[in-house]
Amino acid sequence: MNSEVIYNIGTAGWFYEDWISIFYPESSSVGFDMLTYYSDYFNSVEVNSTYYSYISPKIVEGWVSKVHNNFVFHVKLHKDFTHLRNFNNQKISLVINNLDILKNAEKLGGLLIQFPYSFYYSPSALQYILRLREIFSGYKIFVELRHLHWQNELVFQAFKQNNITFCTIDQPQIGQAIQFKPIITNNIVYIRFHGRNSNAWKESVANFNKNKSYKDRSERYNYLYSPGELAGFQQSLKLIEKKVKEINIILNNHPNGNAVVNAFEFMNMLNEKMKIPSIILKNFPRLNKIITGNEIEN
Repeated sequence: MNSEVIYNIGTAGWFYEDWISIFYPESSSVGFDMLTYYSDYFNSVEVNSTYYSYISPKIVEGWVSKVHNNFVFHVKLHKDFTHLRNFNNQKISLVINNLDILKNAEKLGGLLIQFPYSFYYSPSALQYILRLREIFSGYKIFVELRHLHWQNELVFQAFKQNNITFCTIDQPQIGQAIQFKPIITNNIVYIRFHGRNSNAWKESVANFNKNKSYKDRSERYNYLYSPGELAGFQQSLKLIEKKVKEINIILNNHPNGNAVVNAFEFMNMLNEKMKIPSIILKNFPRLNKIITGNEIEN
């Protein structure tokens, strides 16, 4: 693979109780911190909690103190801006204040702006995205769109002119879902892997807005990519890596530690230096195939 491109590989979120005894130690010592442990193995993470609430700056400062020098946070924009599309200057300031904490500490990857499938392409919808680009002009912007109609040249040109990264996503192909197709609109690629659990995805859509348990809400992402599927993605990366400076790979198939497993496998395929905790080798024997040349930690 191209040694000049920067790869940031990680998962969507890190605070998952179902990762305990799979990735995190089962009996953690006093003072054990999931983020600190996580950052020992990966160089980036996507922060999802910022989509649901406006995080205290003190919490963000705490994140900075817990990770190593080369670690970056990709921050997901609050749903007020994307799903509800109802925000004001105060909410803008709350987001920018936290972004600046990370940016000033050289820990900010970029801002993920994820729109729902129901956000269809139209000239006014595109202008709304450009408005957000202007509001958050001081940061790298990654825009995720889920409806197929957004894959058109007018959108691509607008993104290129405004330095916006068009997110590549892998998700179940239901209805007019956008297809996995890396589109280069600047020198950064941002890829999110949601899994291919079609049945659970359909059920989730059918039960949208109903009260569900955490397990039920997460089931749509319960999917472990096979080595063959990952090899296919690797071929796609080979075609684009010489055209960009940075490729971000985020695994959102988090239930049962699946995202961690696939993240390690991606790192191995891309010849990224890594170490693997022994606990996950016990839970996923298939990882034993990639341990040659990599460090195993007890």
